Amino acid sequence: MKLISEFENGDHFYGQLLVTNVAEGVTAAGKKYMNITFQDSSGSIEAKRWDFLEEEREIFVPKKVVQVDASVLLYNNHLQLKVNLGESIDQNEVDASRFVPSSPVDKDLMLDQLASYIASFKNQEVKAIIGALFSRFGENYKEWPAAVRNHHNYVSGLMQHSLSMANAADCLASLFNSSIDKENIPEELKKRKKVNRDVLVAGALIHDMGKIIELSGPLATEYTLQGKLLGHISILQGEIRKVAYELGLENSEIAICLEHMVLSHHGIPEHGSPIMPLTREALLLSMIDDMDAKMAILDKAYADVPYGKPTAKIFSMDERYFYLPEYTKDN
Repeated sequence: MKLISEFENGDHFYGQLLVTNVAEGVTAAGKKYMNITFQDSSGSIEAKRWDFLEEEREIFVPKKVVQVDASVLLYNNHLQLKVNLGESIDQNEVDASRFVPSSPVDKDLMLDQLASYIASFKNQEVKAIIGALFSRFGENYKEWPAAVRNHHNYVSGLMQHSLSMANAADCLASLFNSSIDKENIPEELKKRKKVNRDVLVAGALIHDMGKIIELSGPLATEYTLQGKLLGHISILQGEIRKVAYELGLENSEIAICLEHMVLSHHGIPEHGSPIMPLTREALLLSMIDDMDAKMAILDKAYADVPYGKPTAKIFSMDERYFYLPEYTKDN
């Protein structure tokens, strides 16, 4: 089955497409029609459905995937679809990655890495809390985007962003703790590791989990009412508190510090954190999050830029443009 980007004039198409917009109209002769915008992972295309039936208003609905029978036509030098028939399908059976961009990282590799991190926790309270959270949100965690726009705003973007941060967290914990493993350091100081690896990696894995409630999902992503009025930070802090009570860990320092890391991971109040980082792990998490998000924003900005040229100004990066050096050809 062809993708939208592969359509040619005269093609006949029978397959599933995502509806992103619908508008009704009437011709001067009184003939009613629908203007429909369809999308798949390769792009979008405009379509017409002439003389539609009343029940088709329940079929062609924005944010729904429908089974489409259509002809590909060239009109005003642009391809468009003439829809012959539309059928409703079970939205629970939809593979979102077919209709919106997906993470460039192989999903199976990410799932293996996620399972490895979850199994690696030695602290039993961390293991219990993280296990309970993934029992609740794990299925959606695998599919959800990390944002509506800006960074990791595609299928499995949340998992990719979180695992990228967990990789950095694991390395940094090892780096900072290795500095006190030297022979001339007293044994008592060696026991007092600078960074708790389990807490830091756990914070990286769950820090944005509240976006599963904040955002509507991978198809035509938008903010939910809870997302608009509460935000993912406070949503997840509340979920950790619920889990802690269920596990009898409501007074646990580990649980409270994980909540603190979630509340402070945007770094400063101006960026949405109600409190600033007040532990080593919270401070590291906020810096790792900022770094990973900005690198992803640059990846997107650089995508269509020739070597030796600058990007357009990037709003989320203080309206700066960034130069793509010639030497990166050899990376």
